[in-house]
Amino acid sequence: MDGEPFALESDLQALVERNMEGMLGVRFLASEVATGDGHGGRIDSLGLDETGSPVIIEYKRDTSQSVMNQALFYLDWLLDHPADFRALVQRVLGDGAVGTIDWSRPRMICIASDFTRYDRHAVRRLGQSMDLVRYCSYGGGELFTLILEESSAGRSLHGSRPPIKRAASRPVAAEVDHLAGISPAMRQLFGELDSALLGLGDVHRVSLQTCLSYRTLKGFAWVVIQKGALVVTLPLDPKKVELRPGFTRNLRGLGHHGGGDVEVRIRSAGDIQAASDLFRRSFHTVV
Repeated sequence: MDGEPFALESDLQALVERNMEGMLGVRFLASEVATGDGHGGRIDSLGLDETGSPVIIEYKRDTSQSVMNQALFYLDWLLDHPADFRALVQRVLGDGAVGTIDWSRPRMICIASDFTRYDRHAVRRLGQSMDLVRYCSYGGGELFTLILEESSAGRSLHGSRPPIKRAASRPVAAEVDHLAGISPAMRQLFGELDSALLGLGDVHRVSLQTCLSYRTLKGFAWVVIQKGALVVTLPLDPKKVELRPGFTRNLRGLGHHGGGDVEVRIRSAGDIQAASDLFRRSFHTVV
């Protein structure tokens, strides 16, 4: 079947915004956000992903090199206006969500009918957290798909050097070394878990303030390294998982780092093997 672009860019935007959390793993905050006289533009969509990273989403109904430039332009505004973003999160998602905002790697998602080879190369070289997502529409919008064409986890904001006049307002998060202070045995165990998660497919590992996120377009596993265990959370339905005390548990209604409703505690290589089916199921929920 031959895909077709949307007749109007606004139709594409409206469809994604209505289904943003299911499609992208991002909670929708606002549409057409004005950036004031200094920037003179409007951000198509703003959101907050499952790990607390601010997300800028820009759309183009067809192939366009400007979509990446627009996203970068608005990223500069976002970093200069953290208070405005926090107020938006508070208004839409409540006080609890404000405390989860993680400024270490704000994300940009560019959605278009296609991208050039120059776009794909630029994403790999920019050093920013950016996803190029190609959409396909069939049968007048009866069937709609999103395909991750290129992705970069980017670098942490720690060490960035904004202009002096803006330094006081820009959020800068310190780089977190999640392996600092753990035992050699736990470091080796993490290496085995890391290999198992990265080996599931085209997976990115992203170091955030509170956890390590493993994702394609959406996150499918989040890891917190503790002294005696590696705690992995997965976006699975707890009712469809055999819960075993001390190994897996239901997190619904409980506060925790990362996303997902099922926790898996890894204490040995055998636990990684025992959880391998859960890891695969979680991965296949997002691809």
